[in-house]
Amino acid sequence: MDPISDPISLDKALSSFTDLWSPRIVTAVNDYDVRVAKVEGEHVWHVHDHTDEFFLVLEGELHIALREKKGETDGERTVVLPKGSVFTVPRGTEHKPYAPSTAAILVFEPTGTLSVGDRHDDVPDHVDVTPGHMLRP
Repeated sequence: MDPISDPISLDKALSSFTDLWSPRIVTAVNDYDVRVAKVEGEHVWHVHDHTDEFFLVLEGELHIALREKKGETDGERTVVLPKGSVFTVPRGTEHKPYAPSTAAILVFEPTGTLSVGDRHDDVPDHVDVTPGHMLRP
């Protein structure tokens, strides 16, 4: 697959693997990876200190719990993203994605960014600690 000249079918990309919470790099834009992942259940509380994290829900529904600093107080909330929704987690915001059933997402973040951020809780076995795997045709 030549990412410069060949279109990429996200449906085919998603059907090429079964691992959950294990993103595949489908293309790059400047110094950013465009990754797709299948997700279900809980990820891990984590923070990206130096970058925002963009989510697009391709299938299903994704919840993202956020721990935000609001002035002198801290707050926690959850955003719910149905299919077709986008959301950006601001850099430095502790967050934990969760999918109540199998979902597919597209994530846009700088090349080399770990899936569990710069700081995180203990990583359960079902979460892949990776900067993304190259998509295999």
